[in-house]
Amino acid sequence: MTDLYIPSAKPRPLLSRPMVLLLVASCGSPTTFYLLVSVVPLYAASGGAGDMGAGLSTSAMMLATVLVELAMPGLLSRWGYRASMALGALLLGASSAALAASSALPLVLAACLACGAGLGIMVVAGPALVAELVPAERRGEALGVYGVAVAIPAIVGLPLGVWMSALVGYGPVFAVGAAVSLVTLAAVTGLPSRRRQTERRTRVLGRLGDRRLIRPAGVFTAFTLPAGALMTFLPLAVPAGSRDTAALALLVQASTMPIARWLAGRYGDSHGPSRLLVPAVLTAAIGMAGLVWLDNSFVVVVGAALFGIGFGAAQNVTLALMFERAPKSEFGRVSALWNLAYDGGIGVGGIGFGLAAGVVGYPAGFALTAAVLVAALVPAWIEVDNRGKE
Repeated sequence: MTDLYIPSAKPRPLLSRPMVLLLVASCGSPTTFYLLVSVVPLYAASGGAGDMGAGLSTSAMMLATVLVELAMPGLLSRWGYRASMALGALLLGASSAALAASSALPLVLAACLACGAGLGIMVVAGPALVAELVPAERRGEALGVYGVAVAIPAIVGLPLGVWMSALVGYGPVFAVGAAVSLVTLAAVTGLPSRRRQTERRTRVLGRLGDRRLIRPAGVFTAFTLPAGALMTFLPLAVPAGSRDTAALALLVQASTMPIARWLAGRYGDSHGPSRLLVPAVLTAAIGMAGLVWLDNSFVVVVGAALFGIGFGAAQNVTLALMFERAPKSEFGRVSALWNLAYDGGIGVGGIGFGLAAGVVGYPAGFALTAAVLVAALVPAWIEVDNRGKE
Protein backbone atom coordinates (compact mmCIF):
# COMPACT_ATOMS: atom_id res chain seq x y z
CA MET A 1 0.00 0.00 0.00
CA THR A 2 1.35 3.40 -0.93
CA ASP A 3 2.19 5.58 2.03
CA LEU A 4 0.32 8.86 2.41
CA TYR A 5 3.32 11.03 3.14
CA ILE A 6 6.94 10.66 2.01
CA PRO A 7 9.50 12.73 3.90
CA SER A 8 13.12 12.97 2.92
CA ALA A 9 14.28 10.29 5.38
CA LYS A 10 13.08 6.70 5.38
CA PRO A 11 9.75 6.85 7.20
CA ARG A 12 8.19 4.37 9.53
CA PRO A 13 4.95 3.23 7.86
CA LEU A 14 1.79 5.13 8.72
CA LEU A 15 -0.74 2.55 7.53
CA SER A 16 0.39 -0.49 9.43
CA ARG A 17 -2.03 -3.42 9.78
CA PRO A 18 -3.24 -2.34 13.25
CA MET A 19 -3.71 1.21 11.99
CA VAL A 20 -5.82 0.04 9.03
CA LEU A 21 -7.96 -2.10 11.34
CA LEU A 22 -8.37 0.86 13.68
CA LEU A 23 -9.51 3.07 10.80
CA VAL A 24 -12.08 0.45 9.78
CA ALA A 25 -13.38 0.24 13.34
CA SER A 26 -13.34 4.02 13.73
CA CYS A 27 -15.37 4.43 10.55
CA GLY A 28 -17.81 1.63 11.37
CA SER A 29 -18.81 2.63 14.88
CA PRO A 30 -19.88 6.20 14.03
CA THR A 31 -21.77 4.82 11.01
CA THR A 32 -24.04 2.87 13.35
CA PHE A 33 -24.44 5.90 15.60
CA TYR A 34 -25.28 8.36 12.82
CA LEU A 35 -27.74 5.97 11.20
CA LEU A 36 -29.58 5.80 14.52
CA VAL A 37 -29.30 9.39 15.73
CA SER A 38 -31.12 10.69 12.67
CA VAL A 39 -33.87 8.07 12.80
CA VAL A 40 -34.55 7.18 16.46
CA PRO A 41 -36.33 10.49 17.29
CA LEU A 42 -38.71 9.85 14.38
CA TYR A 43 -39.10 6.23 15.47
CA ALA A 44 -39.90 7.22 19.06
CA ALA A 45 -42.42 9.83 17.91
CA SER A 46 -44.10 7.31 15.61
CA GLY A 47 -44.50 4.96 18.58
CA GLY A 48 -46.60 7.51 20.43
CA ALA A 49 -43.88 9.24 22.45
CA GLY A 50 -44.36 12.55 20.64
CA ASP A 51 -41.90 15.41 20.58
CA MET A 52 -40.94 14.85 24.21
CA GLY A 53 -39.93 11.26 23.51
CA ALA A 54 -38.00 12.30 20.42
CA GLY A 55 -36.04 14.84 22.44
CA LEU A 56 -35.42 12.40 25.28
CA SER A 57 -33.96 9.85 22.87
CA THR A 58 -31.26 12.24 21.67
CA SER A 59 -30.59 13.49 25.19
CA ALA A 60 -30.15 9.92 26.44
CA MET A 61 -27.57 9.19 23.75
CA MET A 62 -25.48 12.25 24.50
CA LEU A 63 -25.75 11.87 28.28
CA ALA A 64 -24.44 8.31 28.09
CA THR A 65 -21.65 9.40 25.74
CA VAL A 66 -20.39 12.08 28.12
CA LEU A 67 -20.65 9.88 31.25
CA VAL A 68 -18.71 7.06 29.59
CA GLU A 69 -16.05 9.46 28.34
CA LEU A 70 -15.43 10.42 31.97
CA ALA A 71 -14.92 6.76 32.88
CA MET A 72 -12.79 5.80 29.88
CA PRO A 73 -9.26 6.37 31.28
CA GLY A 74 -9.92 3.85 34.04
CA LEU A 75 -11.53 1.42 31.59
CA LEU A 76 -8.57 1.58 29.22
CA SER A 77 -6.16 1.13 32.10
CA ARG A 78 -7.98 -1.96 33.35
CA TRP A 79 -9.07 -3.63 30.10
CA GLY A 80 -6.88 -2.18 27.35
CA TYR A 81 -7.88 -0.98 23.91
CA ARG A 82 -9.03 -4.22 22.28
CA ALA A 83 -11.43 -5.34 25.00
CA SER A 84 -12.78 -1.82 25.58
CA MET A 85 -13.46 -1.21 21.89
CA ALA A 86 -15.03 -4.65 21.52
CA LEU A 87 -17.45 -3.67 24.28
CA GLY A 88 -18.17 -0.41 22.44
CA ALA A 89 -18.94 -2.25 19.19
CA LEU A 90 -21.18 -4.74 21.02
CA LEU A 91 -23.13 -1.95 22.70
CA LEU A 92 -23.68 -0.17 19.39
CA GLY A 93 -24.79 -3.36 17.66
CA ALA A 94 -27.04 -4.46 20.52
CA SER A 95 -28.74 -1.07 20.66
CA SER A 96 -29.48 -1.16 16.95
CA ALA A 97 -30.84 -4.70 17.13
CA ALA A 98 -32.95 -3.94 20.22
CA LEU A 99 -34.68 -1.01 18.53
CA ALA A 100 -36.15 -3.38 15.94
CA ALA A 101 -38.09 -5.15 18.70
CA SER A 102 -40.35 -2.28 19.74
CA SER A 103 -40.87 1.47 19.54
CA ALA A 104 -42.00 1.64 23.18
CA LEU A 105 -40.30 4.58 24.85
CA PRO A 106 -38.61 2.66 27.73
CA LEU A 107 -36.93 0.27 25.28
CA VAL A 108 -35.99 3.12 22.95
CA LEU A 109 -34.36 5.08 25.79
CA ALA A 110 -32.47 1.99 27.02
CA ALA A 111 -31.18 1.40 23.50
CA CYS A 112 -30.17 5.05 23.22
CA LEU A 113 -28.21 4.83 26.46
CA ALA A 114 -26.38 1.74 25.15
CA CYS A 115 -25.71 3.45 21.81
CA GLY A 116 -24.30 6.55 23.47
CA ALA A 117 -22.14 4.46 25.80
CA GLY A 118 -20.75 2.51 22.86
CA LEU A 119 -19.91 5.69 20.99
CA GLY A 120 -18.26 7.17 24.09
CA ILE A 121 -15.93 4.18 24.29
CA MET A 122 -14.97 4.31 20.65
CA VAL A 123 -14.34 8.04 20.33
CA VAL A 124 -12.00 8.10 23.34
CA ALA A 125 -10.12 4.88 22.60
CA GLY A 126 -9.65 5.64 18.88
CA PRO A 127 -7.48 8.79 19.04
CA ALA A 128 -5.51 7.47 22.01
CA LEU A 129 -4.61 4.29 20.12
CA VAL A 130 -3.74 6.26 16.98
CA ALA A 131 -1.26 8.26 19.05
CA GLU A 132 0.35 5.04 20.24
CA LEU A 133 0.42 3.18 16.92
CA VAL A 134 2.25 5.77 14.82
CA PRO A 135 5.67 7.41 15.23
CA ALA A 136 5.52 10.72 17.07
CA GLU A 137 6.90 12.62 14.07
CA ARG A 138 3.86 11.58 12.00
CA ARG A 139 1.22 11.77 14.71
CA GLY A 140 -0.45 14.88 13.28
CA GLU A 141 -0.98 13.32 9.87
CA ALA A 142 -2.23 10.09 11.45
CA LEU A 143 -4.75 12.01 13.53
CA GLY A 144 -5.81 13.77 10.31
CA VAL A 145 -6.38 10.46 8.54
CA TYR A 146 -8.33 9.27 11.58
CA GLY A 147 -10.39 12.47 11.39
CA VAL A 148 -11.35 11.70 7.79
CA ALA A 149 -12.38 8.16 8.77
CA VAL A 150 -14.70 9.33 11.54
CA ALA A 151 -16.14 12.21 9.46
CA ILE A 152 -17.35 10.10 6.54
CA PRO A 153 -20.11 8.40 8.59
CA ALA A 154 -21.59 11.78 9.57
CA ILE A 155 -21.68 12.92 5.94
CA VAL A 156 -23.24 9.65 4.73
CA GLY A 157 -25.07 8.21 7.73
CA LEU A 158 -27.25 11.16 8.73
CA PRO A 159 -29.08 11.55 5.40
CA LEU A 160 -28.95 7.81 4.60
CA GLY A 161 -30.81 6.85 7.76
CA VAL A 162 -33.64 9.28 7.08
CA TRP A 163 -33.83 8.26 3.42
CA MET A 164 -33.91 4.53 4.20
CA SER A 165 -36.55 4.90 6.92
CA ALA A 166 -38.84 6.75 4.53
CA LEU A 167 -38.26 4.32 1.66
CA VAL A 168 -38.16 0.89 3.31
CA GLY A 169 -39.05 1.48 6.95
CA TYR A 170 -37.20 1.53 10.25
CA GLY A 171 -36.37 -2.18 10.46
CA PRO A 172 -33.83 -2.22 7.61
CA VAL A 173 -32.08 0.84 9.09
CA PHE A 174 -31.63 -0.95 12.41
CA ALA A 175 -30.48 -4.13 10.61
CA VAL A 176 -27.82 -2.19 8.69
CA GLY A 177 -26.66 -0.54 11.91
CA ALA A 178 -26.29 -3.89 13.63
CA ALA A 179 -24.47 -5.39 10.62
CA VAL A 180 -21.97 -2.52 10.51
CA SER A 181 -21.24 -3.11 14.19
CA LEU A 182 -20.37 -6.73 13.42
CA VAL A 183 -17.80 -5.52 10.89
CA THR A 184 -16.48 -3.11 13.51
CA LEU A 185 -16.20 -5.93 16.04
CA ALA A 186 -14.29 -8.10 13.56
CA ALA A 187 -11.79 -5.27 12.97
CA VAL A 188 -11.40 -4.62 16.71
CA THR A 189 -10.34 -8.19 17.41
CA GLY A 190 -7.16 -7.58 15.40
CA LEU A 191 -6.11 -4.55 17.45
CA PRO A 192 -3.43 -4.64 20.14
CA SER A 193 -4.55 -4.52 23.74
CA ARG A 194 -1.96 -1.96 24.92
CA ARG A 195 -3.24 -1.97 28.48
CA ARG A 196 -1.56 0.75 30.54
CA GLN A 197 -1.13 -0.58 34.06
CA THR A 198 1.02 2.41 34.98
CA GLU A 199 -1.68 5.00 34.26
CA ARG A 200 -2.55 6.90 37.40
CA ARG A 201 -6.15 6.33 38.37
CA THR A 202 -7.08 9.96 38.69
CA ARG A 203 -10.24 11.45 37.29
CA VAL A 204 -10.34 13.02 33.84
CA LEU A 205 -11.23 16.38 35.34
CA GLY A 206 -8.12 16.14 37.46
CA ARG A 207 -6.22 17.26 34.36
CA LEU A 208 -7.85 20.68 34.67
CA GLY A 209 -4.94 21.81 36.83
CA ASP A 210 -2.48 21.29 33.97
CA ARG A 211 -2.56 24.52 31.95
CA ARG A 212 -0.46 22.94 29.20
CA LEU A 213 -3.44 20.67 28.46
CA ILE A 214 -6.36 22.80 29.52
CA ARG A 215 -5.33 25.78 27.37
CA PRO A 216 -5.62 23.95 24.01
CA ALA A 217 -8.74 22.17 25.29
CA GLY A 218 -10.22 25.56 26.18
CA VAL A 219 -9.42 26.98 22.76
CA PHE A 220 -11.04 23.93 21.18
CA THR A 221 -14.18 24.47 23.26
CA ALA A 222 -14.44 27.93 21.69
CA PHE A 223 -14.93 26.09 18.35
CA THR A 224 -17.38 23.47 19.59
CA LEU A 225 -19.76 26.03 21.12
CA PRO A 226 -20.43 27.70 17.72
CA ALA A 227 -20.51 24.27 16.07
CA GLY A 228 -23.40 23.25 18.31
CA ALA A 229 -25.23 26.45 17.41
CA LEU A 230 -24.61 26.00 13.69
CA MET A 231 -25.73 22.37 13.48
CA THR A 232 -28.80 22.89 15.63
CA PHE A 233 -30.19 26.23 14.48
CA LEU A 234 -29.05 27.03 10.94
CA PRO A 235 -32.04 25.22 9.33
CA LEU A 236 -34.34 27.25 11.59
CA ALA A 237 -32.48 30.55 11.17
CA VAL A 238 -32.50 30.83 7.37
CA PRO A 239 -35.61 32.29 5.69
CA ALA A 240 -38.41 29.79 5.21
CA GLY A 241 -37.80 29.52 1.48
CA SER A 242 -34.07 28.87 1.89
CA ARG A 243 -33.99 25.51 3.65
CA ASP A 244 -31.99 24.06 0.74
CA THR A 245 -29.34 26.68 1.50
CA ALA A 246 -29.09 25.43 5.08
CA ALA A 247 -28.76 21.83 3.90
CA LEU A 248 -26.03 22.77 1.41
CA ALA A 249 -24.20 24.86 4.00
CA LEU A 250 -24.19 22.02 6.52
CA LEU A 251 -22.98 19.59 3.86
CA VAL A 252 -20.17 21.95 2.84
CA GLN A 253 -19.17 22.47 6.48
CA ALA A 254 -19.13 18.73 7.15
CA SER A 255 -17.11 18.07 3.97
CA THR A 256 -14.44 20.74 4.41
CA MET A 257 -13.81 19.85 8.05
CA PRO A 258 -12.08 16.43 7.58
CA ILE A 259 -9.99 17.73 4.65
CA ALA A 260 -8.73 20.62 6.76
CA ARG A 261 -8.10 18.24 9.66
CA TRP A 262 -5.89 16.01 7.51
CA LEU A 263 -3.98 18.87 5.86
CA ALA A 264 -3.41 20.51 9.24
CA GLY A 265 -1.88 17.27 10.49
CA ARG A 266 0.55 17.07 7.59
CA TYR A 267 1.59 20.68 8.06
CA GLY A 268 1.88 20.32 11.82
CA ASP A 269 4.22 17.35 11.58
CA SER A 270 6.68 19.45 9.60
CA HIS A 271 6.31 22.88 11.18
CA GLY A 272 4.69 22.33 14.57
CA PRO A 273 0.91 22.24 15.18
CA SER A 274 0.68 25.43 17.24
CA ARG A 275 1.48 27.60 14.18
CA LEU A 276 -1.97 26.84 12.77
CA LEU A 277 -4.00 27.65 15.87
CA VAL A 278 -4.40 31.41 15.34
CA PRO A 279 -5.20 31.07 11.59
CA ALA A 280 -7.78 28.39 12.47
CA VAL A 281 -9.46 30.67 15.00
CA LEU A 282 -9.51 33.62 12.58
CA THR A 283 -10.89 31.52 9.71
CA ALA A 284 -13.67 30.07 11.85
CA ALA A 285 -14.54 33.48 13.32
CA ILE A 286 -14.86 35.04 9.86
CA GLY A 287 -17.04 32.13 8.78
CA MET A 288 -19.39 32.47 11.75
CA ALA A 289 -19.57 36.24 11.24
CA GLY A 290 -20.75 35.61 7.70
CA LEU A 291 -23.82 33.80 9.02
CA VAL A 292 -25.15 37.14 10.24
CA TRP A 293 -26.34 37.69 6.63
CA LEU A 294 -28.84 34.83 6.72
CA ASP A 295 -30.79 36.13 3.71
CA ASN A 296 -27.72 35.86 1.44
CA SER A 297 -27.35 32.21 0.40
CA PHE A 298 -23.87 32.66 -1.05
CA VAL A 299 -22.50 34.27 2.12
CA VAL A 300 -24.11 31.58 4.30
CA VAL A 301 -22.52 28.73 2.32
CA VAL A 302 -19.10 30.43 2.20
CA GLY A 303 -19.33 31.20 5.90
CA ALA A 304 -20.11 27.56 6.69
CA ALA A 305 -17.17 26.46 4.53
CA LEU A 306 -14.77 28.81 6.34
CA PHE A 307 -16.00 27.63 9.70
CA GLY A 308 -15.56 24.01 8.60
CA ILE A 309 -11.97 24.71 7.54
CA GLY A 310 -11.11 26.43 10.81
CA PHE A 311 -12.91 23.84 12.93
CA GLY A 312 -11.25 20.93 11.14
CA ALA A 313 -7.78 22.43 11.55
CA ALA A 314 -8.46 23.13 15.23
CA GLN A 315 -9.49 19.51 15.83
CA ASN A 316 -6.12 18.28 14.67
CA VAL A 317 -4.00 21.04 16.19
CA THR A 318 -5.47 20.93 19.70
CA LEU A 319 -5.44 17.13 19.95
CA ALA A 320 -1.88 16.89 18.59
CA LEU A 321 -0.69 19.51 21.10
CA MET A 322 -2.31 17.68 23.99
CA PHE A 323 -0.79 14.32 23.03
CA GLU A 324 2.59 16.00 22.53
CA ARG A 325 2.51 17.26 26.12
CA ALA A 326 1.48 14.02 27.82
CA PRO A 327 3.24 10.69 28.38
CA LYS A 328 1.81 7.59 26.71
CA SER A 329 0.38 6.46 30.03
CA GLU A 330 -1.89 9.55 29.91
CA PHE A 331 -3.12 9.23 26.31
CA GLY A 332 -6.48 7.78 27.32
CA ARG A 333 -7.10 10.64 29.74
CA VAL A 334 -6.05 13.25 27.17
CA SER A 335 -8.42 11.78 24.58
CA ALA A 336 -11.26 11.75 27.13
CA LEU A 337 -10.65 15.41 28.05
CA TRP A 338 -10.60 16.46 24.38
CA ASN A 339 -13.81 14.55 23.62
CA LEU A 340 -15.52 16.09 26.63
CA ALA A 341 -14.64 19.51 25.22
CA TYR A 342 -16.10 18.38 21.89
CA ASP A 343 -19.39 16.86 23.05
CA GLY A 344 -19.93 19.19 25.99
CA GLY A 345 -19.24 22.27 23.90
CA ILE A 346 -21.64 21.21 21.16
CA GLY A 347 -24.38 20.48 23.71
CA VAL A 348 -23.91 23.72 25.62
CA GLY A 349 -23.54 25.69 22.40
CA GLY A 350 -26.89 24.47 21.10
CA ILE A 351 -28.69 25.28 24.36
CA GLY A 352 -26.94 28.62 24.89
CA PHE A 353 -27.56 29.79 21.34
CA GLY A 354 -31.23 28.92 21.67
CA LEU A 355 -31.55 31.02 24.81
CA ALA A 356 -29.61 33.94 23.32
CA ALA A 357 -31.38 33.88 19.95
CA GLY A 358 -34.73 33.95 21.71
CA VAL A 359 -33.76 37.34 23.12
CA VAL A 360 -31.62 38.99 20.42
CA GLY A 361 -32.56 37.05 17.27
CA TYR A 362 -30.63 34.69 15.01
CA PRO A 363 -28.28 37.18 13.28
CA ALA A 364 -27.12 38.65 16.59
CA GLY A 365 -26.83 35.13 17.99
CA PHE A 366 -24.38 34.17 15.25
CA ALA A 367 -22.49 37.41 15.85
CA LEU A 368 -22.10 36.35 19.49
CA THR A 369 -20.70 32.97 18.44
CA ALA A 370 -18.16 34.77 16.26
CA ALA A 371 -17.24 36.89 19.28
CA VAL A 372 -16.57 33.72 21.29
CA LEU A 373 -14.02 32.71 18.66
CA VAL A 374 -12.45 36.16 18.60
CA ALA A 375 -11.99 35.93 22.38
CA ALA A 376 -10.19 32.61 21.85
CA LEU A 377 -7.47 34.45 19.94
CA VAL A 378 -5.85 35.38 23.25
CA PRO A 379 -5.13 31.84 24.51
CA ALA A 380 -4.41 30.74 20.94
CA TRP A 381 -1.74 33.44 20.63
CA ILE A 382 -0.28 32.39 24.00
CA GLU A 383 0.11 28.88 22.59
CA VAL A 384 2.11 30.23 19.65
CA ASP A 385 4.17 32.59 21.83
CA ASN A 386 5.02 29.80 24.28
CA ARG A 387 6.09 27.34 21.60
CA GLY A 388 9.21 25.61 22.83
CA LYS A 389 9.24 27.43 26.20
CA GLU A 390 7.26 24.84 28.17
